[in-house]
Amino acid sequence: MSKKVLKGEVVSNKMQKTVVVAVKVNKRHPIYRKHVKSACRYKARDEIGVPVGATVLIEEHSPFSKEVTWLVKEVISEE
Repeated sequence: MSKKVLKGEVVSNKMQKTVVVAVKVNKRHPIYRKHVKSACRYKARDEIGVPVGATVLIEEHSPFSKEVTWLVKEVISEE
């Protein structure tokens, strides 16, 4: 089974080996048919040292800790 891969922006890197990545999604409301923006924040393991504002790809992984189950796979762009 393939692992999920998501694209998002790093919003915090204050932890030692963990970053918080915000993944933004535009969904269509099932009844009103209006586009609704939503964002989910994932904690991901960071071995690279990614700065805040960078766009990254994160991949599902076996748990590193209680809340960290994602891994920073690659940096798309840095700001």
